[in-house]
Amino acid sequence: MEGKGVQQFSNLNINHTNGMRRRRIKDWKDKSKNKGGYEEMKKVIALILVSFFLAGIVYAAGKGTKKEAIAMVDKAVSYFKANGKGAAFTAFDNQKGKFVKDDLYIYVVDMKGDIVSHGANKKLIGQHFIDIKDADGKLFFREILNVAKAKGSGWVDYKWTNPISKKVEPKSAYVKKSGDYVFCCGVYK
Repeated sequence: MEGKGVQQFSNLNINHTNGMRRRRIKDWKDKSKNKGGYEEMKKVIALILVSFFLAGIVYAAGKGTKKEAIAMVDKAVSYFKANGKGAAFTAFDNQKGKFVKDDLYIYVVDMKGDIVSHGANKKLIGQHFIDIKDADGKLFFREILNVAKAKGSGWVDYKWTNPISKKVEPKSAYVKKSGDYVFCCGVYK
């Protein structure tokens, strides 16, 4: 019986030559079986595993896609054209509004590199970002403006703090120039 108990717990890297540990495991297992604790422990472990699985699904569900980012930028540009700068920037800055969904949000930069609207962090509005570097030292706002000027729209990769996870993560932003502004929405990879 003792050998069987030790064998069942061998995946826990227990030193088989340590008699004290073997006795503790055997005692725990014997007491657990008598009180139904062994089966309860298996249920708790199963519940923990299911919780981790569901947490992963919820996190993945909260991640926007490239298709959604493009659609949000197109929607923002249309809203801007229909409602004007003031109403549009107010709508984009509203963290509970229609231009923020999970980890997707609109931010707008002018052609000098100033943030004029930001759906995740209003403190960034008015900041000059032309020389801001990402976590790897990349001058990504210069690239955003270059892509907007040269192509009108496209994708720019950089690293930025995810407002959901609060961690610096790789991000790919879809950028689109309209008038004197560049509308952006990024997806965290």
